[in-house]
Amino acid sequence: MNMEEEEHKYGEPRKYDPSFKGPIQNRSCTDIICCILFIVAIVGYFAVGILAWSQGDPRKVIYPTDSKGQFCGQIGTPLENKPFLFYFNILKCASPMVLLAFQCPTTQLCVEACPNRSMILLNSEPIAAEWQYYKQFCKADPGKMPPAQILKEGLCPALLIPSKPFTSRCLPALGIRDGQVTVADQTAVDNGEGGQIKASDLLPAVKNATVAMEARMLVIRVFEDLAHSWHWIILALVIATVLSLIFIVLLRFLAGIMVWVMIVMVLLVIAYGIGHCSVQYVLLKDTPGANITLKELGLQMHMGVYLQIRQTWLAFAIILAIVELIIILLLIFLRKRISIAVALIKEASRAIGHVMFSLLYPLLTFFLLAIVIAYWVITAVFLSTSNEAVYQVFSPTNSPCLHDNKSCKPENFSTSEMGKACPKAECLFTFYGGETAYHKYLIFLQFYNLFLFFWCANFVTALGQMTLAGAFASYYWAFDKSKDMPACPVFASLGRALRYHTGSLAFGSLILSIIQIIRVLLEYLDHKLKGAENRFAKFLLCCLKCCFWCLEKCIKFLNRNAYIMVAIYGKNFCVSARDAFFLLMRNMIRVAVLDKVTDFLLFLGKLLIVGLVGVISFFFFSGRTNSLEVVPNLHYYWVPILTIVVGSYFIAHGFFSVYAMCVDTLFLCFCEDLERNDGSVERPYFMTAKLCEILSKSPEGPVALSPSSPLEEQVPLSARKDSKDSE
Repeated sequence: MNMEEEEHKYGEPRKYDPSFKGPIQNRSCTDIICCILFIVAIVGYFAVGILAWSQGDPRKVIYPTDSKGQFCGQIGTPLENKPFLFYFNILKCASPMVLLAFQCPTTQLCVEACPNRSMILLNSEPIAAEWQYYKQFCKADPGKMPPAQILKEGLCPALLIPSKPFTSRCLPALGIRDGQVTVADQTAVDNGEGGQIKASDLLPAVKNATVAMEARMLVIRVFEDLAHSWHWIILALVIATVLSLIFIVLLRFLAGIMVWVMIVMVLLVIAYGIGHCSVQYVLLKDTPGANITLKELGLQMHMGVYLQIRQTWLAFAIILAIVELIIILLLIFLRKRISIAVALIKEASRAIGHVMFSLLYPLLTFFLLAIVIAYWVITAVFLSTSNEAVYQVFSPTNSPCLHDNKSCKPENFSTSEMGKACPKAECLFTFYGGETAYHKYLIFLQFYNLFLFFWCANFVTALGQMTLAGAFASYYWAFDKSKDMPACPVFASLGRALRYHTGSLAFGSLILSIIQIIRVLLEYLDHKLKGAENRFAKFLLCCLKCCFWCLEKCIKFLNRNAYIMVAIYGKNFCVSARDAFFLLMRNMIRVAVLDKVTDFLLFLGKLLIVGLVGVISFFFFSGRTNSLEVVPNLHYYWVPILTIVVGSYFIAHGFFSVYAMCVDTLFLCFCEDLERNDGSVERPYFMTAKLCEILSKSPEGPVALSPSSPLEEQVPLSARKDSKDSE
């Protein structure tokens, strides 16, 4: 296959068109069907949100719920001063049902404080002071009813066990003495019915209740930490925004110097991390308990525990050392291409200098993405809490009932058929659920919420890419940059994208969203198959996850270049994607040199911003800066640090994406320029002399280049060559 056949394999090269001067102004709407589908989906998304907000109740996540379905400690209710949940018979929490329903099958009561002493109902009634204390743990005032009748009616617990609040629940305060489990410093307590309960018998109940509520409480604690530190998080993100903006502006004027400074700074920040981890590893050498392994430690909810282990710091040091080594090796092997990429970033800086408002456009993208994320999170919370309170029948162990675990209604249980058939049973709150059509399809509404989140987020990102592509294309195809540039290239490009190409944006983002939702489903299946023994299924699932990850990366790359072609020519998404793909394939070698090396340098810039803000956040929230007295008291100081690191990365990514989009747009326009023109006076190149030199194009014959701000670039290449020959 000769060179000409190879070129025709990927479509016909662009032909010279004297009327072409950049993004087409006379265009029409594209991908109208996708536009209509997107609008309908958005309307449906609002309908799901309204439905969720009308049915949901986030209090179900925040507050513990008693047997009547009331929230303990809720402000503005009679239970406002009763924030703790007390269990009548904690032993029933040892039932496996606790792990399934997150609720113990025993009467539960909201109380002001957990019991701090061991008491038995049969012994408490004669002593007035003790009886007054005991009555606060009864669900109703028994009056002068004898203890035996009180127990029969189930008005009060048979005994009180010293307890401590854990996740707003009163759980027995267990201890260890001489290798034996104790409660109230005793190995056994009376059960109130003539027998005894061993303290060790309480362990399964406490463990089940802990497992059932630990995950829920972890989420609550994370939200509490975010609530206590949100203003510091915002301040850190503002600092990340300012640093990113300063770095981008400096990159505009000092591109070459800033790139190498960025590389050195990244290496220094990682080297500091290696040194800090190594010092911590050495300092913990003689600390008791610091030499146990992470495997022996197991899973701990308090992440600070891991930082007291030497192996944790060793792992951090090794990971950072590997990252440092990889970056150094890449810099060594790509040193020649890096110099080309640096020169290309300089050229992109000149383009951004003519479209300065492009540096502020990421703020609009951040704002729109913040709205999308906030709407998704709020809708997801309301959907997950829109279940109804479900009550079930529970009877004493010594008096089972045929209706046990059946649904009931507490308001009329005593007069219902189930209540009459089971006089000793109770109708207690069990969990949140429901049997209506709405509750049956709740999982599909959550799925729709997630899918529309992906679609809207990808749409906002695509809108930013097309807007910037149109603005930078206007710069490239302006023969005289000072005269032929439109007045407001960013606003003009944004207007064209929204007016004519909403359908194309929706089409590209829909394809990407489908792949992303498939990846989510694969992760869900992987989670479900963790305990399975079928190795072939695990292998197949792993292969599918890898394939769809690669497919997502490819689609993102193709979409990005398709949006550039849509911004320039105004054609539909499929035609633009095909044209972009063929154009890239006809210039495959230049793509390999340009794309990944430039992305690598910009990634180092993001890494530098994240590293600087992350290190400052670590020293602040971890209390290492003892001189500051404004550090908030948090459950997990890693929560704001992780939030700041992730947020800083997205902020840096938003600003550096302007450069990445500029480079990609200039490259596609450069490839089109080579095919349309030949550098002659009749068909001059639109590229500057510097860009031609960067991408190793040696034109034959006289070349007339577009004027640019530097005087040297206004001189045609042929004139400069003749001048050098005469010398």
